[in-house]
Amino acid sequence: MTDAPSGRTPALSLFRIFLMLGCTSFGGPIAHLGYFREAFVARRGWFTEGAYADMVALAQFLPGPASSQVGMMIGLARGGIGGMLAAWAGFTLPSALALTLFAFGVVRFGGVLGGGWLLGLKAAAAAVVAQALIGMARTLAPDAPRAGLAVGGFVVVIGVTGLLGAPVWAQIAAILAGGVLGLVFLKGAGGGSEAGSGQEEPGLEGAGQGGDGLDIDIGRGVALGALFLFALLLIVPFLVGLDGGLGLADRFYRAGALVFGGGHVVLPLLQAGMVDGGIVGRDSFLAGYGAAQAVPGPLFTFASYLGAAAGGWGGAAIGTAAIFLPSMLLTLGALPFWARLRRAPAMRRALAGVNAAVVGLLAAAFYDPVLAGVFDRPHAVALAGVAFVALVIWKLPPWAVVVTAGVLGGLLL
Repeated sequence: MTDAPSGRTPALSLFRIFLMLGCTSFGGPIAHLGYFREAFVARRGWFTEGAYADMVALAQFLPGPASSQVGMMIGLARGGIGGMLAAWAGFTLPSALALTLFAFGVVRFGGVLGGGWLLGLKAAAAAVVAQALIGMARTLAPDAPRAGLAVGGFVVVIGVTGLLGAPVWAQIAAILAGGVLGLVFLKGAGGGSEAGSGQEEPGLEGAGQGGDGLDIDIGRGVALGALFLFALLLIVPFLVGLDGGLGLADRFYRAGALVFGGGHVVLPLLQAGMVDGGIVGRDSFLAGYGAAQAVPGPLFTFASYLGAAAGGWGGAAIGTAAIFLPSMLLTLGALPFWARLRRAPAMRRALAGVNAAVVGLLAAAFYDPVLAGVFDRPHAVALAGVAFVALVIWKLPPWAVVVTAGVLGGLLL
């Protein structure tokens, strides 16, 4: 698996390597995985193609941000838990810091600059989400049964939220129903999970084949402890209720624990916790989501922006740590059992159902707050249409589209 007998790398060295990647990795999770492969398989030779493919496959199987989880596994393999934390911190810090500073800029200078640039960012966000929704629907709901599950997820979220005013429970219900229905009905459906792009993950086609698969030594006691803590942190806040910083951490933790199907699915989960919960305004939420497309690194650092908007530097730290914590715990918990899980047809059918349902979740978020935040201004609708064409037809990078939309919004709207 590695090119050295010890296979160990100091945590500080891992931090430096991933910090450079965090500063330069534009393009979303598919691109991130390509950068990682070049850095650690092709250039440094730390892993075989088969081992790296297994990391990608496990990250796609688990909820959470796939590229960050692969980075965590690389750090874990080379430096233990300390290396895992160093890899995560290095890759996450640049975008988390940039979005935190952006949140402070919105608060301090938003009124001085006028609202046009924020409206431009909202229009760009609408285009990005529309592109993600189309890509995810093609990949995760490509046939009639899974398309039906996607529509069902949309109906459940919209219906339960409208009737009961409980968006969090509506989303959880849609995810659980998708898993159960997928297990029962998706006999012939593939269970692979993509990142919502419609593209094949690099190396995924070889996952679990041959004799050079993933081999990261995690004791079963550590794994079971991580899984227990994951479940405890997810369930207990529902039972006792939390306020203040702990309540804020719970909202981000829950979002990170339930995200299947790619980073864009974090949008409806964070919307339910932060916008519907009255912590962050809808306009500020969408502007931050648009800005998150313009920075390198993981999209999950959108939580850094929201945390800063809600509670300054402390809120940013809470949001950043809490949204990634489920991924760390699940990665540690799943590794010893991965060889068996990846061959279980029942698990793959259930995951296919969950992934189809989350297409419906993203569709519900596209309906509200994305469209609701843009369609009240005709000029913003036009700008969103141009941004969509720039992304889908002209194939411009998201960061360029977002920056241009913000500038045009400030000048024209």
